[in-house]
Amino acid sequence: MKITGYIKESYNELVHKVSWPTWAELQNSALVVLVASLIIGLVVFAMDFSFNGVMNLLYNTI
Repeated sequence: MKITGYIKESYNELVHKVSWPTWAELQNSALVVLVASLIIGLVVFAMDFSFNGVMNLLYNTI
């Protein structure tokens, strides 16, 4: 009985209480995530590249 009650309550919540995004809102959110991921990837690349350069300078001079 507990499992069926849980499933019924979950279905009721998903159908009647959850506000699902529209297609346009979903596309905008996906675009924001894509741009943010690219920016973070470029920042990590720049940090890695500069750290590599510093380490090469330190270890080549020793």
